[in-house]
Amino acid sequence: MKLASLKSGRDGRLIVVSKDLSRAVEATPIAATLQAALDDWNTASTELVKLYHELNAGAVAHSFEFDATQCDAALPRAYHWADGSAYVTHVELVRKARGAELPESFWSDPLVYMGASDAFLGPTDDVPVEREAWGIDFEAEVIVITDDVPAGISPEQAAKHIQLIGLVNDVSLRNLIPGELGKQFGFYQSKPWTSFSPVVVTPDELGEAWDGAKVHLPLRATLNGTLVGAPNAGVDMTFDFCTLIAHCAKSRDLMTGTVIGSGTVSNVGSEHGSCCLAEVRCLETIADGAPHTPFMSFGDRIEIEMLDDDGLSIFGKIDQRVVQYQPPID
Repeated sequence: MKLASLKSGRDGRLIVVSKDLSRAVEATPIAATLQAALDDWNTASTELVKLYHELNAGAVAHSFEFDATQCDAALPRAYHWADGSAYVTHVELVRKARGAELPESFWSDPLVYMGASDAFLGPTDDVPVEREAWGIDFEAEVIVITDDVPAGISPEQAAKHIQLIGLVNDVSLRNLIPGELGKQFGFYQSKPWTSFSPVVVTPDELGEAWDGAKVHLPLRATLNGTLVGAPNAGVDMTFDFCTLIAHCAKSRDLMTGTVIGSGTVSNVGSEHGSCCLAEVRCLETIADGAPHTPFMSFGDRIEIEMLDDDGLSIFGKIDQRVVQYQPPID
């Protein structure tokens, strides 16, 4: 099943989207919003799946053309957004570029931070940033959305709590990060709003590409029409989603609608390119002594997408431009 949210108020309006992303139908008679559907998932999902099958069979009288530009984030705001750094090879590369050793614990204990979930950007919304000097970067990631997760759960138990899967662009302001991390209190100003893919899907939509904990498909990141990378999300993921969920729930429950991110998808050796500019710049620093690829500028366009084995888009495309934000004068 594929679900999306049309722009409507702060929480969107839930729609069901066809498998080929061509048609959609209002789901508000079942649940007004995605969060409402998740809160009543046992009942709502059964009705939504039925509507999904009818839509794919052409048996829905009031369907309409699906248009990603009319979409908000699939979950326009969430109670909890926790982003990991599951591809430790990415962290290792960043540290190597600045001559720092990677602590051994990084291979056994996941890195996770809590991000801003009061609002997410839609798939084609502009990315507003005040200054280019802040080092604007994209980060292409896979996310999962959970139901209620009890504290102390094991990774083996966590799989049944994954309800939906999607993509995000976790925008980072790289030049603000060192100052924040230097305070040893985590990210805040360096992590503006995150952008969602047009649709999120139930795990069964991925077929054999979903093994219950990882998505085994390339994640494509294209900047200004040039493919930056397409590393496989199922390769070199040190901590799978079940491990990340268990880590986040170590000392407290996770509420329905919790969004868990993989962190920048990265493969050892970066043979298939990178899913963020920071990694590109690190590789340049290691090879040449200094980076030569700039961070993003106003007007730059970033596209993030995952295709199935037949070359068809699974989640739709994140397609955004960076624009200059003007603070209020008063």
